[in-house]
Amino acid sequence: MPKRLYEPHVSQPFPISRTKIDLSVECSRCFYLDVRLGIGRPSGPPFLLNSAVDVLLKKEFDIYRRTQTSHPIMDSLRPGLVPASRSDLETWRYNFKGVRTHHPETNFELFGAMDDLWHDTINDVFIVVDYKSTSKKDTVAVSNVYPGYWRQLEFYQYLVAKQGLNVTNLGVLVYANAKKDVEQFGAQLLFDVRLVHDTLNNNWVDNAVLSAWSVLNSDTIPPFNEECKYCAYAEKNSVQNATSDKPVESQFTLPF
Repeated sequence: MPKRLYEPHVSQPFPISRTKIDLSVECSRCFYLDVRLGIGRPSGPPFLLNSAVDVLLKKEFDIYRRTQTSHPIMDSLRPGLVPASRSDLETWRYNFKGVRTHHPETNFELFGAMDDLWHDTINDVFIVVDYKSTSKKDTVAVSNVYPGYWRQLEFYQYLVAKQGLNVTNLGVLVYANAKKDVEQFGAQLLFDVRLVHDTLNNNWVDNAVLSAWSVLNSDTIPPFNEECKYCAYAEKNSVQNATSDKPVESQFTLPF
């Protein structure tokens, strides 16, 4: 089934994901080509091992969710934390469903699939949590976390707050770092699992959504973005096609 493309002046709310808003912040041209014209960036292979870690972490925290007790790793953050027990959590964690809210100024239906939600039972607030996995030599810390991961949590915090929950601005990553200093593989990966957390601010979300709406409602494709590697490749490839003696159809080009 072909994906729905954005059409200006259509009254039906348009679903737009966290990743698309993030794309609009990164490159308005790539965003326009994808959401308005259906020309997406080339996609890479799926991260199946990372997905497996996500599934196993969810199963592990769900054990504590059923008993409403604290997972041992939570104690390193603050007392009174338990995995939140809510009937809508499974929908919020499910890809292509996720947490959803209508943005009236743009008529977008914003959504994103979060990994977990913790309840601070002492202060009666909720903490949005994401699972991450990697394999790096350095210990994972706030200083070397990819900044996009914090934006991801900020967007989820925005969505969850729109559901009427009291959400703290504390962002938490459960980070699993696969060890490579063991003597042998032994058909298993060993991980250093730790919490990485920081104080976040999601005030940028509304402005980003309004900016994305403005881009989509223009009939002009945004110009090449010099900071975007996809735009840079497409522009270089177009120049090579224009100056080459070979037929254009015989050369590989990206549809940008």
